[in-house]
Amino acid sequence: MKIAHGTLVVVADGTRLLLFRNEGDRKYAVLETLTHQQQDNPATHEQGTDTPGRTHSRIGASSSSYDETDWHQQAEDSFAQHAAATLEKMAITAPDAGIIVIVIAAPRTLGELRKHYGRETAERLIAEIDKDIAGHTTDDVIETIAAHEAA
Repeated sequence: MKIAHGTLVVVADGTRLLLFRNEGDRKYAVLETLTHQQQDNPATHEQGTDTPGRTHSRIGASSSSYDETDWHQQAEDSFAQHAAATLEKMAITAPDAGIIVIVIAAPRTLGELRKHYGRETAERLIAEIDKDIAGHTTDDVIETIAAHEAA
């Protein structure tokens, strides 16, 4: 896929957000970093130590327990919501109304992002790529976009 000048490209996973704008043209993409954010998200066992709760039935002697809270996953989901809000703000303030958006994210993060896309983002979105490349170079991002065929 070739991307036009001014295209916004978001690369995210549960802890990193990279927002780029293509300052090149369709032939040679040049991604300029607009935002780079990273969140510290330790493992669940480092965030909470309380044991899961239990429920007792009012009738009989049966009881059941709740699942342990996955604090790590909750933090990743919250970060994805923040990433969607950041993208929406950039889409709204983009100087050109014809700006388009491409999102590249880890599969679970992409699913969470989709829940929180704003109107401007949804209208401008041309491609979603479910690949975890948030820790890779901009050349890898360009290659991933080039290898993707728009739906």
